[in-house]
Amino acid sequence: MSTASVDEAVVQRPADVTKPLTDAIAEAEKLVASAEFVESEQDLAEGYDYLAGSIAAIVQLVRSRQKSHPNFITSTGPSTKMGLDNPDTLYFHADLEPTGTYVVRGHRGSTTDLSFQVLAGEYTPTSVPGGDDAFDDRRIPIDENGDFEITFGPPIDTDRDDYFVLAEGASMLSVREVYSDWAEHRGTLSIERVDTAGTAPAEPDLARVVRRYSTAGKMLTSRINTWFNFPKWFYLDEPVNTFTAPRLTPGGLATQYSSVGHFRLADTEAMVITVPKSDVPYQGFQLGSMWYISLDYVNHQTSLNSSQAQADPDGMIRMVVSRRNPGIANWIETTGRTRGILQFRWQRVDEPILPSAGPSAAVIDIDDVPAHLPYLEHNRIDEVGWAERIATRQRGFAERMLG
Repeated sequence: MSTASVDEAVVQRPADVTKPLTDAIAEAEKLVASAEFVESEQDLAEGYDYLAGSIAAIVQLVRSRQKSHPNFITSTGPSTKMGLDNPDTLYFHADLEPTGTYVVRGHRGSTTDLSFQVLAGEYTPTSVPGGDDAFDDRRIPIDENGDFEITFGPPIDTDRDDYFVLAEGASMLSVREVYSDWAEHRGTLSIERVDTAGTAPAEPDLARVVRRYSTAGKMLTSRINTWFNFPKWFYLDEPVNTFTAPRLTPGGLATQYSSVGHFRLADTEAMVITVPKSDVPYQGFQLGSMWYISLDYVNHQTSLNSSQAQADPDGMIRMVVSRRNPGIANWIETTGRTRGILQFRWQRVDEPILPSAGPSAAVIDIDDVPAHLPYLEHNRIDEVGWAERIATRQRGFAERMLG
């Protein structure tokens, strides 16, 4: 008997290895199909596409997680959207253990904000993870070249300004890099666990690979359930076509305020949103779908921040949310949707965002838009100008993803 046949005879092949994941996919498919907010084939198509992105994200995540040798991985992106991802933000995370010590090195890019958050627990269908520590790059030492090195670890006797204590239950380090001008340049970022640097992780054995399918299945159903519920917690109890007063964003982001709502607009209607242009470094607005993900923000203007938006001479930003193009620079495209999520964010704040700095909204007939824009001639844009706005978005996004 050959060696190959002997090896084949002794290998124990587990049955139904992929079943936990395929069962979870089937369950998630039913959740998508039965979503109460589905009103059209387009809604359903978006739901199934959202599911595909979630499957891709989860499979990649369970294969790349390394608690012993962590790396930053992309938390959400244009093809793996979740959690009303901000079109202006790059999201990264790395797994932590509270007993480990981790060195994070990087170079500060020219983007508007760079923030760090240590999470305890995970988003679940019933809870938001605690933000054990959340801060932006103003709290870390950055040298004259823009480089930094900070450490996360267990409590030690030190007063170093580059050392951050991991509290009990710490499980993840989340990093957000936020653009205002999409032509700015991202920085660099890496993480290293001190006690494993210079070593290699163990090769995954059969049992570990099998467990990954089970883990992926649990994560997929949790992800779908969680973000189904999130709008119910924070959005859908509010009156339609209105905004909440600005408030600290749930989930522990120390330097972010938000104002939220949800819209329902007929094809012949428009929402005129008026908000003061803020002095804070980042102010952004976006639409989201009922699946709680961003709309196509690359090829359509479904978001605007204070760098991109046209401000009127009185210091106000006036935006028009509608299906039809009203011919103004600050048109926010619903891309054919009649329902969706509304979200403002202010980041890198030094003091609370007061209600007077928040948005107001009025729903009107689309043909009446000119009457509600006091600087209409200042706001108008032709087809050539609009195409250039979209081309600028496309270029900025492409360079951001390669940079």
